[in-house]
Amino acid sequence: MAKMDESQEKTWGLFCHLAAFGFFVFPAFGNILGPLVIWLIKKDESPYVDQQGKESLNFQISFTIYAIIAGILALVIIGLFLLLALSVAWVVLVIVATLKASNREDFAYPLTIRFLH
Repeated sequence: MAKMDESQEKTWGLFCHLAAFGFFVFPAFGNILGPLVIWLIKKDESPYVDQQGKESLNFQISFTIYAIIAGILALVIIGLFLLLALSVAWVVLVIVATLKASNREDFAYPLTIRFLH
C-alpha cells in the first residue's frame, strides 16, 4: 500500500470520526460501521489513521453499549435522562474529535472502553 502524505492523513483521520454520523443513515449501527469501514480500508496506509480509527471505533462501541443500558433503564424513567445526556455528549464529542483530527491533533474520547489497542 502507498503511504499517505500529511494532508491525506488529516483528511482520513477526520473521516474516521465524521463517519460516526452514519448513525443518521443506518440508525442501528451506522455509528460503528462508518468508522469501521474507513479504518479497515486505510489503517495500513498510515499509523495516524490507524490510531484515529481505533479511537473512533472504541468510542462508538462504548457509547452504543451505554445507550443500550440507558434504553433498558428508560423503563424506570432515569434512562430517558441518560439517553438525552448521552446523545448530547455523543454529538459534541464527535465534533470535537473531528475538529482535533482536522488539525492533526490527538484526541482521546472520555469514558471509552479500549477494545482495540
